[in-house]
Amino acid sequence: MALPHELAQFPAIEQSAGEAFRPTHHGWVADDENSPPEAYAPLQADGLVWVAEADGELIGFGAGEAFEDAIHLWELAVAHAHQGRGAGRALMAALVEEAGQRRAPAITLTTFSDIPWNAPFYARLGFEILAQPNARLEATLAKETARGLTSRCAMRLALRRP
Repeated sequence: MALPHELAQFPAIEQSAGEAFRPTHHGWVADDENSPPEAYAPLQADGLVWVAEADGELIGFGAGEAFEDAIHLWELAVAHAHQGRGAGRALMAALVEEAGQRRAPAITLTTFSDIPWNAPFYARLGFEILAQPNARLEATLAKETARGLTSRCAMRLALRRP
């Protein structure tokens, strides 16, 4: 679980993680604004922010928010130099464990459908692309589209039957 003082490191981690997008057709994401630490404070206070460390250094984080129908993953970021080494999978495992303890029916997220380390990564973890996202996810996708994010999809990992 993330500690309040660790939130200050999140923008740098998010910036570093964004470097992976630079050689793609979504390269502008690498220069996009990062979320300020205070955006994560209520999620951290609710126990839905995790960090990954390597050699005593913070290298990644995941942040979710509880809704009635699911815990929604807002951000999963791993510093560029540490990507592909299991930190993202470990952060997702922490989210799944917490969601299970809270008896959440599912985990949801939105992501790029055309980037190999986005939708395909989550699919390998059991998430399914939603052909018909619910109203909450549709609203999230609409906000992302308004920000210029394209090729986005909503995904869901069922944890228990409703």
